[in-house]
Amino acid sequence: MATFVVSHGAWAAGWAWKKMHPLMAAKGHRLYTPSHTGLGERSHLTGPNVDLELHITDIMNVIEYEDLRDVILIGHSYGGMVATGVADRMQDRVGTLVYVDAYAPRDGESIFDLVPERRKSMGEAARRDGDGWKMPPTPLAADTAPQDAPWANARRIAQPIKTFEQQLRLIHGEPPQPRHYIYCTRITAGDRFRPFLERARAEGWGAYELDAGHTPHVTAPEALMEILDRIARG
Repeated sequence: MATFVVSHGAWAAGWAWKKMHPLMAAKGHRLYTPSHTGLGERSHLTGPNVDLELHITDIMNVIEYEDLRDVILIGHSYGGMVATGVADRMQDRVGTLVYVDAYAPRDGESIFDLVPERRKSMGEAARRDGDGWKMPPTPLAADTAPQDAPWANARRIAQPIKTFEQQLRLIHGEPPQPRHYIYCTRITAGDRFRPFLERARAEGWGAYELDAGHTPHVTAPEALMEILDRIARG
């Protein structure tokens, strides 16, 4: 049995991974899907000072207080920023790092450093529709099933823009854990994650391509589960 912890993507929360819970249990694994401060059931805690560091602390505290060890830490999309910071600071607890169509930053990088073309557009969206400090959700992945769209759209909320602006600080350098990258091939809004797949291949990480849009835990959960189970079983 493996223990998985998810750092979810922007605008979402733990709820977005609900399809994965029965699949994980069927494979004999445990799955924790905590929500970052200011999102999901913790939306009442949002504010302009919520940043990347706070989200890193969120996940670290779950691992610490649940006394989890040899964790397979998943970072999805924005959650790759968070997961990288957690893996750096909890090397005794995190055994494996898995990026699911996620940002895989180096020390000193923010999301806006990794995709600078989004800095202006997201800043303008925050000023126009987010009181100057929060970024409204982007559209759902194109392969989202019609029956899932109302459920997801009702729960996706604006996220503080500081989480995109703040640069990641790695205390110990590049995380030493085995790393894997799952790249989703159904691209709809710019191929911004392919450079991380190429980095994974160049640096000898596990590298996988998945026929799904950006949220495979919603649109292709069984296929995602097969890859995660392979990773867990080595």
